[in-house]
Amino acid sequence: MLPAVDTDEQWDKVIPDDEALRPGVEDLCARLGFADVHPIRYPDGSEPVYAIGDRHVLKLFPRMWLQDALTENRVLGYIQGRLPIPVPELLEFGEYENGWHYVLMSQLPGEGLATAWPRIPKADRDRIVTEVGEALAVLHSLDPEPLTDVLGPENWGAALADRRARAVERQRERGLPEHWLEQIPDFLDAVPLAADPPRSLLHTEVMRQHLIVDPDGWRLTGLIDFEPAMIGDRAYDFVGIGLYVSCGDPRLLGRIMKAYGHEFDPRELLAHTLLHVYSNLPRYFKDLPEPPEPTLDSLAETWFGITRA
Repeated sequence: MLPAVDTDEQWDKVIPDDEALRPGVEDLCARLGFADVHPIRYPDGSEPVYAIGDRHVLKLFPRMWLQDALTENRVLGYIQGRLPIPVPELLEFGEYENGWHYVLMSQLPGEGLATAWPRIPKADRDRIVTEVGEALAVLHSLDPEPLTDVLGPENWGAALADRRARAVERQRERGLPEHWLEQIPDFLDAVPLAADPPRSLLHTEVMRQHLIVDPDGWRLTGLIDFEPAMIGDRAYDFVGIGLYVSCGDPRLLGRIMKAYGHEFDPRELLAHTLLHVYSNLPRYFKDLPEPPEPTLDSLAETWFGITRA
């Protein structure tokens, strides 16, 4: 009953249309034993995600995003109980109709950190970001070998080289001004990135939008959305941390790195930002502090520099 989604055009038309999806969602819920529960769609997220009551979450993946479904399924199963903060419990994974797959998982209690952040006292913010750094250190310490059959890239250096070759054009397509574009090749030439680093399991999108907190005491209660997970250089995970957790605050980023147990060069992290799968500098400029000088070196220090508490 879910409509086929096999092209970008179908994706753009169907995914935002809850009326088109709802008959299939309700049918799938009934098959899973939730016939009497009204599924409520979450407003955010790339794939359709529904709260099923107050204890379950149903996440749907069309055929064109089958790899994301496989990744979410395997990673959730692998890391369950291994991190110092909760992740959703994997309850069921399966195929529905028209190539759709689903992940049924537990619902974590609390509120998204992004919406809660303005109300959180400074001391609690400091404790939360410290816990984020500690959790990321544990994630990166896990052996990724059992996931190599489903997670890529197979060759980290080749993946970086491919993104590097397209870095300027990609930012141009996103509307980055020319005076920034012309700096990218020399900047990437000057910042050596390991082609074959120690392999770490990466979330790749650790951000306030994917962290859950309990307003009663402001405790970190979860990390969600593992479908973009990869295996690669641990520094890559600090792109999301700098852009979407510390958000250009050097004191917060310093606390995170201290808890993590390693400090990264700001220029290394900006290089990974330019080569990130979802890199979009014009969007980041709208939300993050402006650098004092219009150079990538200055930008690296502004977004990824730290102060030590």
